Amino acid sequence: MKHSRAEGLEILAKIPDAKRPIHERPLLFIHGAYTAAWCWEEHFLPWFAAQGYFSYALSLSGHGGSRGRKQLDSFGIDDYVADVAETVASLPAPPVLIGHSMGGFVLQKYLERHQAPGAVLMCSVPPQGLMSAAFGLMFQKPGLMKELNNLMSGGGTSLETLREALFAQPVSLDDLRRFYRNSQAESHRAIWDMTLFSLPSPSRVCRAPLLILGAELDHLIPVSLVEMTARTYSTSAEIFPGMGHGLMLEHDWRKPAQRIIDWLGEQQL
Repeated sequence: MKHSRAEGLEILAKIPDAKRPIHERPLLFIHGAYTAAWCWEEHFLPWFAAQGYFSYALSLSGHGGSRGRKQLDSFGIDDYVADVAETVASLPAPPVLIGHSMGGFVLQKYLERHQAPGAVLMCSVPPQGLMSAAFGLMFQKPGLMKELNNLMSGGGTSLETLREALFAQPVSLDDLRRFYRNSQAESHRAIWDMTLFSLPSPSRVCRAPLLILGAELDHLIPVSLVEMTARTYSTSAEIFPGMGHGLMLEHDWRKPAQRIIDWLGEQQL
């Protein structure tokens, strides 16, 4: 079902299974660049709802079915932070925040000014920004870097590029085609914000309970950068072997999902 109490923002929602104990603390999932809330609807939203959590996924401005698709390049990270704040205010209780890639960066910026009961960063852009990731990609995967830049500008890319960017495990051609149809351009302004102009100040980030997850075979946010994020926030990173950047879409998506469930229990959230 769709939930749209935040004006003009697409929010997908799954309601807990009434046959299981229901948790009062909702979950809010924030997508990365080039995607939208749909990436959580594939597996995570129904699975977490089945575990008793009210589960919501936001499409940031200019993404998916949210406002501003034609003005995508006008949106920066601060606008995405405002989207999260608006959505949080519309929910029945403060949610645990779960952000992937760019979504993890947005959550770090959100936590500079807001409190949260807990946060999960999945393959997140580090607080130091995209520069290191961009240089690494440029030297190690120059073709992938070129294709992603083309996609950011609204151009096409190939199924193989999508596979290389997101997956280390087998993915069916039908699924890959569907993900390709749902992918979209990204805001140049937001990319520059993550590279240089709007980096988080770790000393200002709310020290809510934090779970930092990465993937062993991630070409976009390699393990070294996930571990750098963890060190910045004085915690440790947990890396999933044999998985790629798209943790929530990979064949073994249940492994990170279960780790999040276990962590929520450890934190009594």
